[in-house]
Order: sequence, then C-alpha cells, then structure tokens
Amino acid sequence: MSDSTTATIATAASTVERLTAQGHLIGDSWTSSDSAGRYAHHDPATGRLQAEIALGGVAEVTAAVDAAIAAAPAWRAMPLEARAAILYRLADLLVEHDPGSALLNARDNGTPISAMRPGQYSASWVRYYAGWIDKIDGHVVPTSSGLDYVRPEPYGVIGAIVPWNGPMMGMGQKVAPALAAGNTVVAKPPEIAPFGALRFAELALEAGLPPGVLNVVTGGADAGQALVRDPRVGKVSFTGGHVTARAVMTAAAETLKPLALELGGKSANIIFPDADLDTAAFLSVLLGVGLLSGQGCALPTRLYVHDDVYDEVVDRLTAQAAGLSVGDPSDPKTFMGPVVNRSACERILGVIDRAKAEGAGTLLTGGQRLDGDLAGGYFIAPTIFGDVVHGSHLAANEVFGPVLSVLRFQSEDEVVAKANDSNFGLGAYLHTRDIGRAHRLVNRLEAGMVIVNGPPGMSPGAPFGGFKQSGFGREGGRWGIDEFLQQKNIFIAGS
Repeated sequence: MSDSTTATIATAASTVERLTAQGHLIGDSWTSSDSAGRYAHHDPATGRLQAEIALGGVAEVTAAVDAAIAAAPAWRAMPLEARAAILYRLADLLVEHDPGSALLNARDNGTPISAMRPGQYSASWVRYYAGWIDKIDGHVVPTSSGLDYVRPEPYGVIGAIVPWNGPMMGMGQKVAPALAAGNTVVAKPPEIAPFGALRFAELALEAGLPPGVLNVVTGGADAGQALVRDPRVGKVSFTGGHVTARAVMTAAAETLKPLALELGGKSANIIFPDADLDTAAFLSVLLGVGLLSGQGCALPTRLYVHDDVYDEVVDRLTAQAAGLSVGDPSDPKTFMGPVVNRSACERILGVIDRAKAEGAGTLLTGGQRLDGDLAGGYFIAPTIFGDVVHGSHLAANEVFGPVLSVLRFQSEDEVVAKANDSNFGLGAYLHTRDIGRAHRLVNRLEAGMVIVNGPPGMSPGAPFGGFKQSGFGREGGRWGIDEFLQQKNIFIAGS
C-alpha cells in the first residue's frame, strides 16, 4: 500500500475511536450513555475487538425525539435556499472526506474500498434532494364554488432505521429526502455497523445543519422498538430483513404509524442462449457473489441459465469466482472482503452445510471459511452451487452471503414462472440480445427493479423498492421525497 493509504487507514482507526467515545448525537450534544448496554464490535477483517459501542434504548430515543420536535418549527420555516445550501454543503463534505469514509466503511462492515465509495454515493443522494427543496409544489383542484388546493406538508419527525451493509449510504437515501421535505430526523444505525451513520451526522453538523434536526441513536432492538412506538414520530423508514419488519409493523400498529419498508429479496437472474455469455457470467459472479460478499438486498443470487448454454456458463462462473480478489478490505486491490461478523459467518456456513446435506445442488466451488492469512477474519470463499433444485431452501431464501445458486430452464414461460415463484420481488436481471424478448419479460417479471444486460444503475432519481415481501414504499426520485410528505387539502368557499 502507498504511504498515503497507510496514513488514511490510521486516520480511519482514530475516527473509530472518536466516534465510539462520542456515542449518540442528540440535539447539540454527543453522549455515550448506554441504557441498553454495550456491543463488542470486532473488525470483520481480523476478528479483533475494535470498539465497545454504547447502545441506546428508550431513554436515548425519547431524548432524541424531544430534540427533533424542538428543532422542527425552525427547520420547516427556514428559507428554502438556506435549507438547500446546507444540504449542498453536506454533499461537498461527503465527497471531500470520501477516502476516509471508504476506509471507515471497511472497518464498519468489511466492505472493500474498491467496491464501494460511501461518501460519493451518499453525496449524490444529498445533492439530488437538495435540488428538490424549491420544487415541492401543490395542486389546485378545479371547482366553481371556491378555492380548493392541495398542500404537501412534512410529517414532523421521521424515524430512519438504516441497514448495516451501507450505513452511510442508507443515511443518504433516507435522511436527505426527509430533511429536504422539511422533516427532522431520528436515525438508528445498527450496533454491528454504526460508524458510517455517525460520521454522516458529524459532517451534517459541520455543513451547518441546526442541532436537533438530525439525531442519531445507535442501538439494537430496544432502540428500534422505542423509535417505532413513540407516538410523536410521524413515519418510519426501515431497511432490513422481513422478520424484523414484522416486529416493526406490529409496533407501528399501536399508533397506526405509516411505514416505508425495503426488505431485501432473492433476485432472479436469467441468461438466454443469445446473451453475451462472457459479460453475463462476469456480472453474475461480480454481483451475485463478490460485491459486498453477497450481502446486498437486490443482488442477483438466484441464477437461471438456459439448458443450451448451461455448461458453458457454469465453466465461466467457476473461472470468474476463482479470479476474485479476496482479502483485506482496506487494500485497493481487494474486491471481495469478509462478511460482517462472526454470527453472519457461522449462519452462512450453516446454510451451505444444509444445502449439501439436503442435496439442494452440486457444490461447484467454495463452501468453506478461508484460512491462512485470512483465518482471523470472517472470510468465506466465493461459493457456487449448480443444478440447484427450484423450491429448495437454498433457492428460495435470501442467504445474504457469497453464495450463488445456479438453476436450469428451457423456455420463457418456464423461467418466468420460476422467477416469480418467490415470496420476494425486489430485483430481477435479464441477459439477452433479443429486444423483443427483453420487453416481453420485463413486463412479466414481478419485481420493483428489472435490469437488462448490465448492473443496476441505482440513480438517486429512480425509484428503488420491492414487490411482495420485499416491502413497500420507494427510495429515489420524486417517489422518494413523496414518502416524507403528507397531503393537506384546503377549501376556501366563495363569497
């Protein structure tokens, strides 16, 4: 590594220490109070303890909501250009500090710096929604008996529960539109990856965001339940698993609180014989196994390959997997890093063992924890199962790890039926040179996002969200800011 990279790594380590010591951001104060205990955070790449995270509970969440309520009137009344200027400044700071944020993310959850630039990604969302601030307009309803118009208004306080696989990115996707809409926010990053969200909050204060407009309480289930149950929180945006989402919905039902849920999936990826097989296989391994070590909600981890090219594609898949650069996430040459923690590592290995025991498919490569220089970290070899049985536990359930399931198909109707035979519907991928087929299938696939012949764009201007148990609500575009606005109808009778 270069001297500059080594220096930046040292800075990231000191940032972890500072953020850990500071704790939660509540109003104008940082506090390391731990009413819900502490969490031992280990570096995913080494397994070594690197921080004891203070966990907030009811007390900290209540104080954060108090601060958000107190800050709400002034934030809502702030001139639009002043509110936008703060978010534009935040976007600039996120880009300026992106190298450090990338290394911080590596320590947060093990994501390699070559695979994800959280500061740049978050900045694109913050900048996009800063541009919406002076474009949120209402509507005049035609009537002959007076003036009837619709005024969009903020909910007040938004609860934002961000995911551990991209905490800084999750802040950009949730916090930016909520603030642009005129809300204040209480964000809850998970205890297993809190640093990116806390760093986002530091930079927001540096950008001039008034205290209390954004509050961050790190915690587990106790903090999440307190945030959802607080009747003063107008709406909650949650990204996570469908099991946790059910608990969120149960808690929200107490106050009939509206929700926006993004819950992951088991995205189908379809390769037809006329596809560019080299590109299709490359992307299938890059996205289905390597990127985020498979720990991404919309990654294509269920691969359907036409019988006519099955063997050709499988050969390419195993060669691509063997060529993945696995190692230290702080090394620019690494593409695939560890999974997030020991619990995830053991869970994923358990899924692999179950698949082998049940005969769910043929293990083509991988399937084990890596040893040698990587033995201390939570590294799992890129894993591919071939001839996977449709409907098996392996094929039907989200692994959230570097495990790709490859299945066969023979016809369009068959593969559409199999792709749609899922409880989830976040993403779907399609590889074909036949434009007519592409249009037919994108209309038939049950997913919130369909990608043809390439990787997902993930533009802040496009709606992102799922069908079925992949959730409801959208992040991105006008749809994303509408999630944080409620419509008020005003009628003024004519004289």
